[in-house]
Amino acid sequence: MDPANFDAAKARDNLVNEIRKLARAQGFSRVVLGISGGKDSTVCAALCARALGAENVYGVMLPDGEQADIADSRSVCEALHINARTVNIGEMHASLKRATDQLGPVNREGEFSVPYSRASDINVGPRLRMTTLRYIAQALGARLVGTGNLSEATVGYCTKDGDTSCDFALLGKLTSLEVVQVGLAMPELPRELVEKTPTDGLSGKSDEDNMGLKYADIHAWIREGSCGDPEVDQRIAARERANRHKRAMPVVLDPFKTEE
Repeated sequence: MDPANFDAAKARDNLVNEIRKLARAQGFSRVVLGISGGKDSTVCAALCARALGAENVYGVMLPDGEQADIADSRSVCEALHINARTVNIGEMHASLKRATDQLGPVNREGEFSVPYSRASDINVGPRLRMTTLRYIAQALGARLVGTGNLSEATVGYCTKDGDTSCDFALLGKLTSLEVVQVGLAMPELPRELVEKTPTDGLSGKSDEDNMGLKYADIHAWIREGSCGDPEVDQRIAARERANRHKRAMPVVLDPFKTEE
């Protein structure tokens, strides 16, 4: 699908209706979501506010120590008049590091040590955030909104048991480019946040730099079957295959299956 032919207003209204239908079917009226200040959580918050009323949307800002752009997160909550709360996960992260030898080896007789892993350390942030959001959502009797988009899920640019964990995935069928267009179809949102360059907030690099792929190419591969560059198509396809486990329920092994 050419982005120019995408009906953002229709997608927006359909998602608002889908939220309302799900709320009626499951008997909930409140939702909780993490507010990063990026386009995905910004658009999700706006859709939920339209569907359920701003008073029923609880946006949680989850810095890990210092967050340079946390003012953007606050701007989202203020613009939409949703409930806001800041929970800094820095202390939790530091405690976990201490407990698992990351701040220096702990001498425990007869137990294995845990080596430092940068990838593990980076990914624990989203996992701690999701644990916090789950805690808050259950305490409020609310559902947890997943804010990830289809482009990032396709190539595995997400954290298993972190930002992939939710009660419903609001943007799971929209590519990154389509999310921007839906956001631009909602005048209540600050345009600069909808069009903000996505970053991981850690490395100082953009998400495209970290992925080594362009969102436009991923969009074309998903919607058209090819981005026009066979080499890039192969890289996207390989990433999609390798990361399917992040989008699936755990494999349940069958002890009763007859060996073939």
